[in-house]
Amino acid sequence: MDFPNRPRYIPMNRRRRIYEGKAKILYEGPEPGTLIQHFKDDATAFNAKKHEVIDGKGVLNNRISEYVFTQLNNMGIPTHFIRRMNMREQLIREVEIIPLEVVVRNVAAGSLSSRLGIEEGTQLPRSIIEFYYKNDQLNDPMVSEEHITAFGWASPQEIDDIMALAIRVNDFLAGLFLGVGIKLVDFKMETGRLWEGDMMRIVVADEISPDSCRLWDIATGNKLDKDRFRRDMGGLVESYQEVARRLGILNEQEPPRGAGPTLVK
Repeated sequence: MDFPNRPRYIPMNRRRRIYEGKAKILYEGPEPGTLIQHFKDDATAFNAKKHEVIDGKGVLNNRISEYVFTQLNNMGIPTHFIRRMNMREQLIREVEIIPLEVVVRNVAAGSLSSRLGIEEGTQLPRSIIEFYYKNDQLNDPMVSEEHITAFGWASPQEIDDIMALAIRVNDFLAGLFLGVGIKLVDFKMETGRLWEGDMMRIVVADEISPDSCRLWDIATGNKLDKDRFRRDMGGLVESYQEVARRLGILNEQEPPRGAGPTLVK
């Protein structure tokens, strides 16, 4: 039965591909100003120098990111997310992506530890916001606000808006994960300009998932994020499933090995 108010679903192979990244594909959406975001099973690290396909990863990231973005929308934090369409796809608003990765750090880990010689796991005196220029060929170099404004990637007012969004998202995520026994070490966020007529506002875009967050079990320190892939620790899908289970997205019963995640409808 067709619903008159809902655009008809078009199979993936008949849609116009807009963009393909390392972990997602964007397709033309069913209505003007919309896109379909498809989550792949590809796992990449070190700007795709390391690459594997891990069965089920895209499904888990789609559901976890849907959960987070729905909560952000409900809190009045603007995002590009409209709704999940199926196991691997979301309907999103088309935005003009700002070419910056915004990293919010609460605990020393990863490049911050190696760059500044701070022992991994050290609680930072306060949350730190860093900007990286989105360019794989240059390995996403860290940049300052001076670089951002000088090269026109974002205006001073937009930087203020991005930082305000980042702080709000960090506060929300830290509380969300703390409530299920997980420490939010850091996370990466992307933003975009959403145009509504002559009005423009900055919104959270891309995804928020264990691919873009460092998540440690509070009790054990066990890593529940993409560092398991980066550091050849194994168990990536199982860790993502654990995050989803704690958030109430997965059934409590462990799915049979190789059968893929059992998702709550």
